[in-house]
Amino acid sequence: MTTLLLGAHVDQADPLAEAAARGADLVQFFLGDPQGWRAPVVAREGGAAALREAAREDGVALYVHAPYVINVATTNNRIRIPSRKLLQQHVDLAAEVGAAGLVVHGGHVLKDGDPAAGFDNWRKTVERLDAKVPVLIENTAGGDQAMARRLDAVARLWDAVAAADPDGRIGFCLDTCHAHAGGEDLADVVDRLKAVTGRIDLVHCNDSKDAAGSGRDRHEALGRGQVDPEQLVAVVAAAGAPVVVETPGGVDGQAADLAWLRERLPG
Repeated sequence: MTTLLLGAHVDQADPLAEAAARGADLVQFFLGDPQGWRAPVVAREGGAAALREAAREDGVALYVHAPYVINVATTNNRIRIPSRKLLQQHVDLAAEVGAAGLVVHGGHVLKDGDPAAGFDNWRKTVERLDAKVPVLIENTAGGDQAMARRLDAVARLWDAVAAADPDGRIGFCLDTCHAHAGGEDLADVVDRLKAVTGRIDLVHCNDSKDAAGSGRDRHEALGRGQVDPEQLVAVVAAAGAPVVVETPGGVDGQAADLAWLRERLPG
C-alpha cells in the first residue's frame, strides 16, 4: 500500500462526499466557475469554516484549482490586472477552507508578444501576492508562447518567480498529460523539473488521448491512453508528492484510477 496521498478533482458542491465515494485521501475542486471572472465562493452549506472543520474531521486534504481564465503573464492589461485580483481572491478563500495549496496555470503572452515580458509579469505578480497558501504553478500542454509548457520556459519562469519569493510560497504542480502533450519526455521529467524548481508539490496524474507532442490537453483514464503506463507510475513514485487524478468517468472511473495507482505504486 502506497504512503502517498491519492485523490481526484471533484465537483465543488460537496467535496468531502465526493472524496468518500472515491476512497480518496484528498480532493481538488473549483471555488466557482472555472471559465468565469466572478469572485470565488464555497458551495458547501456553512461556508469556508464548515468545510475546513469537516475536512479536518474526515482527514481529507483539500486543494483548490484556480479558474482557467487567470493569465497573469499576459501584456493585455484588461486580462492581467483582473487576473491578479482573482488570483488573490482565490488564495484568500483557499486559506479560509484550509487548503494545502492553490493550483494555477502558467499562462501565456500574446502571439507576437515577448515571453520575457510574461516572465517578468509573473515576478511582479508574486511580489504583490499575499500567498496565504502555497501557489502551485501547473505546466500546460500547448501554446508556443506559454510560460510553463516546455522545461526551458519553466526554467525562465522559475528564475523570475524565485527572485520575488524568498519564503518559498510558490510551488510546482506537474501534470503528466500536459507534459506528454507538451513534448516532454516523461522518462526523466521529474529529475529535470526538480533540477529547475527544486520541488514538485503536487502531481496531476492523467493519461492522454493524444500522441506525445500533440499540444492537446485531453485527459484519459490511467492505462488507457497514449502514455506508457509504467512511466505514469514511475513519475508519481519519483515525484513523491500528493496525487490528483483529473480523469474522465466520474466517481466510478476515478475510483478505478486510484485503485490502479495503489496497486502499482511501491509502499
